[in-house]
Amino acid sequence: MAKLRRVSDGAGDEGSSVEAITWNKDGTFLEVVGNKPIVGCSLKVGSVTARTYSEQDWWMTTPITDILEETDTYIKFKTENSTYEFWK
Repeated sequence: MAKLRRVSDGAGDEGSSVEAITWNKDGTFLEVVGNKPIVGCSLKVGSVTARTYSEQDWWMTTPITDILEETDTYIKFKTENSTYEFWK
């Protein structure tokens, strides 16, 4: 199960669904291109199905600008406005 956490406040989500998403120039969805943080993509992590009695089903970042650190199971990265940690 993957886990995504924003460094500044611990917000994020975890689950078996991980999608690196690219966008059209007008900001609409283009396609899913992977299942880990990729520069230029947003990362969406969460549940494959809706959760019962949960405030959220997934968390999505703004586009990733830089990979700061990477191992086999951990990636720290920056987005347009935050820093995140991702465990797979």
